[in-house]
Amino acid sequence: MKVTTDGCLFGAWAAEKIRSSANSGSKLEIQNALDIGSGTGLLSLMIAQQTNTNIDAIEIDKEAYEQGKENIARSSWADKINLIHSDVKEFSGLKQYDAIISNPPFYENELKSASSKKNKAHHDEGLLLEDLLTIIQQNLKSAGEFYLLLPYKRNDEIETCFAKNGLAILHKALVRQSTQHNYFRIMLAGKYEANKKGDFDITEIAIRNEKQVYTNEFIQLLKDYYLYL
Repeated sequence: MKVTTDGCLFGAWAAEKIRSSANSGSKLEIQNALDIGSGTGLLSLMIAQQTNTNIDAIEIDKEAYEQGKENIARSSWADKINLIHSDVKEFSGLKQYDAIISNPPFYENELKSASSKKNKAHHDEGLLLEDLLTIIQQNLKSAGEFYLLLPYKRNDEIETCFAKNGLAILHKALVRQSTQHNYFRIMLAGKYEANKKGDFDITEIAIRNEKQVYTNEFIQLLKDYYLYL
């Protein structure tokens, strides 16, 4: 499976959020996390690299699971990641999680690929956003936090979807491919609505500047993961 730049950005952003929560002295101590739709293990590996969190990573696709297992075994953080080959809709965890992360299906209700694997990875055949939010409710601790990467086109409906499921946004980061592009992704941090007070923060980040060079913000987040930044 292809590793995307926005996926890497999200992994670094989520890892920084989790690390900051762990070091903030808050009541939330992130000891365990759930990675929904872990693919080849990218998000889990990035978070394991930066935190002491133990991670259960669930992937439904057999090929991606096998690649993820190989990637994790070759890493320095294999003891912190438990990779599970399963459909998350049938997953019944033995514990609830301090944090849940997911880069879920992007292209609901759009033209589908002829490849069933691509359909599962990118469309609504495998997991709808509503399904994902229900799964978050079922598996997240009462004081826990979740982190999602979503397409910007869903921006107008996100708050309504979350409210229906008793969830609220803490931070929304709007992502551009470059300073000359419109937004195309949203990185979200959230928690249960009952634990959320006041308005949420909104920031933005561009991956590249007008010269198509990585921005300083992107470099600061990814410098611990990319070899040549």
